[in-house]
Amino acid sequence: RHTTSLGPARRIAGYSENGVEVVLAHIGGLVAGCSTVPVNFHLTADEAAYILQDSQTKVLFVGPENAAAGVEVARQAGVPRVVGWRCEGIAGVEPFDAFLASAANTAPPEDLAPRPNLLYTSGTTGRPKGTELPPTMFAAGATVAEHCERLALSPNATLGVHLIVGPLYHTGPLSGSRSIVGGAPLVVLPRFDAEATLRAIHEHHCATMVMVPTHFVRLLQLPDEVKRKYDLSSLRVVSHTGAKCPVDVKHRMIQWFGPVLMEAYGATEVGTTCAINSEDWLRFPGSVGRCVPPFEPVVVDDDGNELPANTEGRLYFRDTNGRGIVYHNDAEKSKAAHLRPGVFTLGEVGYVNDEGFVFITDRFSDMVVSGGVNIYPAEVEQVLIDHPDVVDLACIGIPDAEMGERMIALVIRREGSTVEPGELIGWIRERVSHYKCPKEVRFVADLGRTAAGKINKKRLRAPFWADAK
Repeated sequence: RHTTSLGPARRIAGYSENGVEVVLAHIGGLVAGCSTVPVNFHLTADEAAYILQDSQTKVLFVGPENAAAGVEVARQAGVPRVVGWRCEGIAGVEPFDAFLASAANTAPPEDLAPRPNLLYTSGTTGRPKGTELPPTMFAAGATVAEHCERLALSPNATLGVHLIVGPLYHTGPLSGSRSIVGGAPLVVLPRFDAEATLRAIHEHHCATMVMVPTHFVRLLQLPDEVKRKYDLSSLRVVSHTGAKCPVDVKHRMIQWFGPVLMEAYGATEVGTTCAINSEDWLRFPGSVGRCVPPFEPVVVDDDGNELPANTEGRLYFRDTNGRGIVYHNDAEKSKAAHLRPGVFTLGEVGYVNDEGFVFITDRFSDMVVSGGVNIYPAEVEQVLIDHPDVVDLACIGIPDAEMGERMIALVIRREGSTVEPGELIGWIRERVSHYKCPKEVRFVADLGRTAAGKINKKRLRAPFWADAK
């Protein structure tokens, strides 16, 4: 315990790459009744400073890779204390060991209430939006001790060693790190590396981990002789989230890892809204599963009228607890996410089948309107990713003098491939209606996917629309 005043918000922040120390900072905050704020270490100083100011952070934890940047961020945000590990000689950084040694040698109060993490979503439409982890993602309990008791009952804590492969500023890895409070051994990789992940599973007999589809793609690209080197039989649950997983990729992962994949669809703002295990997914490939309590699916047309099963429309979820989405310090953004109180959207288009399984077909914001016809890129993307020479792609709408917009495909080719745009367009036309087919294929080296596997299509579209002005 420290005498530093954390203020009424009681917030501390971690701004570093993956490591044991950043886990300790977050876990220490949890058991001390603090709300911890994970900050993406890729952010600029101005972006990170905004988060620290908005969250009212009072102590910033940094690693050696960005300690100097952390000092500047803290100065801009008015954070009075910066603590770092392996940061000897960097002015303004208090050594982590000294910070621990200077703590009062008394037990914390037993009646401390647990405080949920405060996470910030990407700022693709302005400033990042802060949201506390909802009750569905943050184990309940009136006191910290009760919270830890419930964490001990979670699958990550009961099944064995938990492996963290994603950055700890994302919800999945951060939530997984809390399994150590419940007694589970924890293995943390500094960053994702496909073979290093297999090696860690093999050497530490890992039972659970959280991944994103991009991780699957990179694992599948490993040579067969590398895949055969490692024993993966310890795996019990491999949760995946963050982005839509191509059907072929998931089929291949289940064939390789076994039926241990568990997909969780949702968002930081609300937690998991739908879930599906491998067995159900094999029955309904492409589904993100049935809704989990307290959520129920609601599909509506453009006027907000509810649609029957198997009818595509705007996908909403009813939170039967009435909470919905709550953004920190932003009532207007909270209201904009709702059709009515407690009925919110994550911005997706989809449908629900007769058995209650939810299918995501696209996003509202990704829709291309060409000649007055709505075209959703996801259907084409799902087809084109199956081409053997396509590693990754994104379809976007760009200006068209006659049609208003036209859809093009930005494609990363397999290394050494000589496939031409016309061949790929022909592949698509054999499988979808011609009006849905992109008018053009452009080869690119990178799509700017985030560590969570997401693509910022607004950023991809921006250069085309800037030239049209």
